[in-house]
Amino acid sequence: MLLTLALARVAYGGETSKSGAVATFHAAPKPLPAGAVTGDWPCLLGPNHNQTSPETHLLRRFPPGGPKLVWEVGKGEGYAAPAVVGDRLVLFHRVQDEEVIECLNALDGERFWRFSYPTAYQDRYGYCNGPRSSPVIGKNAVFAIGAEGKLHCLDLKTGNVLWERDLLRDYKLSQNFFGVGSTPLLDGDRLIVNVGAPGGPCAIALDVRSGKQLWGSGDQWGPSYASPVPAVLHGRKRVLVFAGGESRPPAGGLLCIDPVTGRIDFTFPWRGNRRESVNASSPVVIGNQVFISECYGAGGVMLDVADDMQAKPLWTNPNFGTHFMSAVAQDGYLYGVDGHGPDDAFLVCAECKTGKEVWRTQPEWKETMPSPDGPRQLTMGTYRCWLTPVDGRCLCLGEFGHLLWIELSPRGYKELDRTWLFAGGETWTPPVLSKGLLYVCQNARDAARRTGPRLLCYDLRAP
Repeated sequence: MLLTLALARVAYGGETSKSGAVATFHAAPKPLPAGAVTGDWPCLLGPNHNQTSPETHLLRRFPPGGPKLVWEVGKGEGYAAPAVVGDRLVLFHRVQDEEVIECLNALDGERFWRFSYPTAYQDRYGYCNGPRSSPVIGKNAVFAIGAEGKLHCLDLKTGNVLWERDLLRDYKLSQNFFGVGSTPLLDGDRLIVNVGAPGGPCAIALDVRSGKQLWGSGDQWGPSYASPVPAVLHGRKRVLVFAGGESRPPAGGLLCIDPVTGRIDFTFPWRGNRRESVNASSPVVIGNQVFISECYGAGGVMLDVADDMQAKPLWTNPNFGTHFMSAVAQDGYLYGVDGHGPDDAFLVCAECKTGKEVWRTQPEWKETMPSPDGPRQLTMGTYRCWLTPVDGRCLCLGEFGHLLWIELSPRGYKELDRTWLFAGGETWTPPVLSKGLLYVCQNARDAARRTGPRLLCYDLRAP
């Protein structure tokens, strides 16, 4: 029996009060090892915008029972990943009838400040009513977009509002499938947002000091759930926006934009043909090539960008269709999760040059779960997982709370170590790694320990 059949969705908010997060501190992390490379994680997909981390000197093996828990804090609804800069961590979630932005101490979870505002958003598909868009830290500020399109810029030190925008009102948007969910991109003094206004603009740049629009680009496609990413193509700085949300007929694709002027170099249509499909996986930049992918029919395509900044498909692969997790590129190969999931979610390796599939697997294993009728044997696996290449290996956060060290290689899938952090589904939020500490969002109740949704901080530092 798959874990999806055993772990029913449970209402959120068990350990999160009306006032928001109250942290429980367990134990101080180990000192950083001498020579360790560390850094911040200021936005979705990390400092390199590709879910890779430059950190070094991490644990090679998990201790019995898993990595040491440093602190934890109950959280409300939402799939937003935290952002970390210095000693400040920003958590964005929904508590009862409010969307809440909280700034916590990254080392012990103690709260610096809390900001909230009312929300009435209701998810049409019954998943959760919290934010999907992750907060972004930069310019001594926090930028966060809620499920109803409320965009706030807050002072990182105090939490005071610097400016705010109502994107649904300002751009006459209607609710997308799961509300507003694309994480913005901070690019210099501009905040790039995939707003997807009817008739345009598709993407906008806002001044980070005032929130005023600097430019608007594109008029074809609605808002997606993919985050814009920066790129340097033939020595020129660009922003890539993979757009496309709810529309009849379904439409979407990639825009390559000059971030200073908003001028579009090229657009490339790419979207599944199902009405209830979205583009949710962020573009992957590999030199002067860009990989985009979706899991509702079209699959993946590698675009080759020429010196005149025009793009043509190098190859397509309908069987490399990523859902909301982003593929990673390493040593000439792409690794990612193909499929809508969880039962059809496969780890796949493909050649970057040709798109040819090298291997495909669905890692699974047996776990014992307690129940009122006695222990039960369940089949579990990685399924819709996140891959984070770091320290010469790859961290893999599985859909049901497993954490693995794996090796990414064209020779085949190789598990190096595995532990089970919690028995909860919907572990769809990417992990965050900063200064040897791993932050994981538990988005559903732990069926074994009966703990509600939490943000957990683990010590991943090597001895």
